[in-house]
Amino acid sequence: MKLFLPQTQLEEWALEDKADVKDGVLVVTGETGVYPVVPAVHIVQLVTGEDTNRLVAKVKTEQQLESLGAEQMADSVLLGETAYEVVPGYVAEVSSPSDASSEDGKAGSETDLLAAFLLNKMG
Repeated sequence: MKLFLPQTQLEEWALEDKADVKDGVLVVTGETGVYPVVPAVHIVQLVTGEDTNRLVAKVKTEQQLESLGAEQMADSVLLGETAYEVVPGYVAEVSSPSDASSEDGKAGSETDLLAAFLLNKMG
């Protein structure tokens, strides 16, 4: 399962010593698991041009943007003559509970805890 984490939220968690991104992984304080993350943006709205690529309300990684020929600058993405407002952040990879293969269910419970933590903070 993939979760989008806005940069501002991650900065708040880091200041509160709750979680941080280090070396491409999300480390949640008090959790033993780490969650791989990749830089991404949530495309919030169209600023100019036409959304011919239907990107509004989508999350795209830096690599996906690059493959489209798009360029990110702060909280904007430019794709040809089209400009979008974006929220920078990361996509976190978390295994869904059905993917948990640990006999004691710990991996599933860690995923559940992270999902609950994120949902409570994001809600």
